[in-house]
Amino acid sequence: MFGPAGRNFLLLMVFLSFLILTLGGFCQTSINDVHITPRGITPDAASTQPHLAGGLGVIRSDVNLVTVPVTITDDLNRPVIGLDQDNFQLFENKKPQEIRHFSSEDTPVSIGLIVDMSGSMADKVERTKEAIRQFCDQANPQDEFFMITFADEPHLVTDFTNRTDELLNSLLTTPARGRTSLLDAIYMGLRKMQDARYSRRALLILSDGGDNHSRYNEHDVKSVVKESDVLLYAVGTYDRYVTTQEEMLGPELLQSVTEVTGGKAYTLTNIADLPGVTRAIGVQLRHQYVLAYRPQSKPKDGKWYKISVRLRLPKRLHAFLRVNARLGYYAAAD
Repeated sequence: MFGPAGRNFLLLMVFLSFLILTLGGFCQTSINDVHITPRGITPDAASTQPHLAGGLGVIRSDVNLVTVPVTITDDLNRPVIGLDQDNFQLFENKKPQEIRHFSSEDTPVSIGLIVDMSGSMADKVERTKEAIRQFCDQANPQDEFFMITFADEPHLVTDFTNRTDELLNSLLTTPARGRTSLLDAIYMGLRKMQDARYSRRALLILSDGGDNHSRYNEHDVKSVVKESDVLLYAVGTYDRYVTTQEEMLGPELLQSVTEVTGGKAYTLTNIADLPGVTRAIGVQLRHQYVLAYRPQSKPKDGKWYKISVRLRLPKRLHAFLRVNARLGYYAAAD
């Protein structure tokens, strides 16, 4: 409908309106607010926009297509909606790629909750339950969940279900004690995702320390993470004065295992902030873009190929927006 000049002008107007509202009402802004609406698209009309029929399974069924989940947030951690395919550029090893499929549809997700129940969590269980409740309140009604708790070792305490009360009840019967097998729990969660119903998959990790009791090491788990097609989010709640090296390295560990997937790690020093952050993560999962492309060279060498996503927007917008996207994939080997 609009030419390039018209689109740029309209985007500029949206930005100016957003800036005025932000400066005028900053203190009243919620972390969950979705502040940019689709350009000229009403809820009824949105259903007629191009999307991937039947969810994301069509993309995943073609092994030559690479899917790239993308989350766009502003500097207040709110998801940005209303962008279209022309607003994105995809690169593989710095070479531009044609976007073959584009979707911003809210399709169901298979979600694994990875919850720390080591001894240091004893006085944080109630806040953790509230954080899980807030996260699930933002879910698509068709989402499915499982939950793994971990201390000396991980345990699957709730298999896939869409009844969130089962998740919360499982915490009531799980005592907080022992050490922290964080890496083993992540590994178990990724393996459990093989039973997932949906092609969109995510893990949410809640912990208050670094790993100190796993069989698998960091290298092992990072390799499995990079080979998977699962988004990882993590929230670490750390005491202000840590006493062990594992606790000191906790934030860096969670950051390293999440960022490669297009997810994100949050570091908190106040447990009271936990429910608000998990609620924001739930909102972000409902407002993701999914891009797919066919690699030009169709590699079969088993190597790691880097992916980068850039936005086609006026430069003045870039300072306010953050792009989180999958950082690469392993090509199939002959």
